[in-house]
Amino acid sequence: MKLKIEPLTRAAFAPFGDVIDCDGGNHYTINEGFAERYHDLAKVEVAADGGRPLINIFRARPRNLPLRVEMMERHPLSSQAFVPLMPRAFLVIVAAAGTAPAAQDLRCFRTQGLQGVNYAPGTWHYPLIALEAEQDFLVVDRGGPGKNCDETPIADEVFVVD
Repeated sequence: MKLKIEPLTRAAFAPFGDVIDCDGGNHYTINEGFAERYHDLAKVEVAADGGRPLINIFRARPRNLPLRVEMMERHPLSSQAFVPLMPRAFLVIVAAAGTAPAAQDLRCFRTQGLQGVNYAPGTWHYPLIALEAEQDFLVVDRGGPGKNCDETPIADEVFVVD
């Protein structure tokens, strides 16, 4: 199966979480007019069992297309946000929360370079896919007790193509 790449929009990504960018949302001027605040861009969720938000930087090496999708992962106890620290597009492969996804359940989105994503708890996703060069991401996820990462194989051959 060939997985086509779609543009990342708020509406298309809504079943999987939030798009994080400065377009839309709550916005206002602060700091005596010297800064703009783009407020409450994503819903950070962590289980109330001693978990806490973590702020990390992930450095992703670029991948080549076509890319075979052999597995997906999810975080059942929290959301997980990825915000690029460099203006480069990256790919996001997702499937709805619930039972392990099949090939036909997968969707692939290309960011515009300044968009981030926040996966809702339990949303299946593929690991980071940098395209052009090594890329850094600010990542907000969960630390604390409990298993917060499940992985599942994708049995059918699925390739992301441009």
